Amino acid sequence: MADEDEFERPRWKVWLVNRFVLTPVIILAIALGWDLYASMNNDGLVVGRVIDAQGDPVAGADVALWIFNFTTFNENKHVTSGPDGRFVITGNPSHHIQVTAQKPGMGASPRVPIRLYFRSQNVTLKEPLVLPGA
Repeated sequence: MADEDEFERPRWKVWLVNRFVLTPVIILAIALGWDLYASMNNDGLVVGRVIDAQGDPVAGADVALWIFNFTTFNENKHVTSGPDGRFVITGNPSHHIQVTAQKPGMGASPRVPIRLYFRSQNVTLKEPLVLPGA
């Protein structure tokens, strides 16, 4: 019969491979991963497109960023959409925002609410802002 000492784990494994060491190490790895993600995506960019009711890009639309201020939303920034209908808002300081677009003669899009995980998180709108048309 084999000696019991042959099946005993090395002492360093007993100290390192247990729930009291592994749990804090896993939590630390998750926290570091989140911090790395947040630091690489905190430029405050809001990117999107403005289209008309037929789906064509709208150039020259005024796009407004609204930020939540305790109880209400206040306008913070305005940009103009480019020839392809795209816009980029820089310097978003909040994590609870709304975006809307308008152009004279074409009306205004509904406000699109956006909830971000952290302040100044970069976001690309999944759906374009739609102006109803004349």
